[in-house]
Amino acid sequence: MPFIEAAGITQHYDLSGPADAPVLLFANSIGTNFHIWDAVVPHLSQRYRILRYDMRGHGLTQVTPITETSGYSMDVLADDAAGLLDTLGIARAHVCGLSIGGMMAQRLAVKTPDRVHGLILCDTAGVIGPPSVWADRIVSIRARGMAAISEGVMARWFTQGFRDSRPDQIRGYTAMVARTTEDGYVGCSMAIRDADLRAANAAITAPTLVICGTEDVATPPDSARELAAGIPGARFELLPGAAHIPGVEKPAELAALIDCFLRDLP
Repeated sequence: MPFIEAAGITQHYDLSGPADAPVLLFANSIGTNFHIWDAVVPHLSQRYRILRYDMRGHGLTQVTPITETSGYSMDVLADDAAGLLDTLGIARAHVCGLSIGGMMAQRLAVKTPDRVHGLILCDTAGVIGPPSVWADRIVSIRARGMAAISEGVMARWFTQGFRDSRPDQIRGYTAMVARTTEDGYVGCSMAIRDADLRAANAAITAPTLVICGTEDVATPPDSARELAAGIPGARFELLPGAAHIPGVEKPAELAALIDCFLRDLP
């Protein structure tokens, strides 16, 4: 389990694949750790050096204090990713982010355009709201702990068919959410609540692919289409039969879309 001091915190990460291959950085969704990409990695690990990490306050990465009014920000989360790349000596990478990881990736591509070669934005948007959704969720967590939301988010993350056929997976992902630190989840909730990246995204210069599961109710296809429309030259792809976390439900199909996109880049 590699750990590294980067961007002022101890980050948990995994770096695998050919040492001379282009780096592909994966950023995960809120309430998860980097293992949500486990089923995707084997499909891409021959062509790319794959870097995964746990976001601030998630998985085994350090949680930092927040207040009742001030949590993390998308700039802080983007700086965490940039700091990880710096500390590992990676000058440039393809970046694939899911949900809040996709928001972080948008911000990273604006703040450090020279660092991002290809940009893949999965089941995310320039704004995910309304803010009241996050305010209500924070109140529930503070009152009753992470268990208050852990089961409920499964219906937003996965299709009914997947939930019915893979109860073992659902129990595992429910536990993943429940074991996320409260401050980590609330801090990232505040980052999402306060972020509206739509205007800034016009400055993204990296070739961009936006992907959305057809069954995603958390960041639905219309939001993803709006995201793609706001990024110069961005492509948009629907992933049939997937909800909010396609790397778990449709790993081979997601990997194929990513690989096809990246292979076309100069």
